Amino acid sequence: MRISKIIDQARRRASGMTLIEMVVASGVGTLILTAVAFLTMFGARSFVAMGNYGDLDRKSRNALDTLSREVRQSRALTAFSSTKLVFQDNDTNTLTYTYDATAHTLTRIKGTQKVVLLTGCDYLNFDISQRNPSNGFSFYPTTNVSTAKLIDVSWKCSRTILGAKVNTESVQTAKIVIRN
Repeated sequence: MRISKIIDQARRRASGMTLIEMVVASGVGTLILTAVAFLTMFGARSFVAMGNYGDLDRKSRNALDTLSREVRQSRALTAFSSTKLVFQDNDTNTLTYTYDATAHTLTRIKGTQKVVLLTGCDYLNFDISQRNPSNGFSFYPTTNVSTAKLIDVSWKCSRTILGAKVNTESVQTAKIVIRN
């Protein structure tokens, strides 16, 4: 009887894990793998969001720099709407900035050269004013292009990650004076 008891104990030691132990171990392993997967997805999404923000900032700065430089150097504003500006450039050519609300783009057109300055632009508005301020900070609005010396531009662009708008870069207001 004693030998059978020793054999039973040896079999139990060599038998491995019980079903309950296996279920508990599988559950804990699944929880750990799920947590690692969520952390990886969160990290990847954050990395893409930072890349999007950097891209938005770079393109907004570049568009504003180009627009400011060329508006300041233009001879005169020849046509205006809330989504389109047409200038007589310093070399007497036509320079046009057009916002396409359907394509969400701001495009610069000079001669036959067409350059898209902004993409993913949800909102863009141009406004014109006279050069002289009314109370120190705001300017007298005008609808006449011959008296317009100040261009007020604002836009809002965004990017998506997996179909959801996550990043937004907004140039609230830039006031650009036509110097010539």
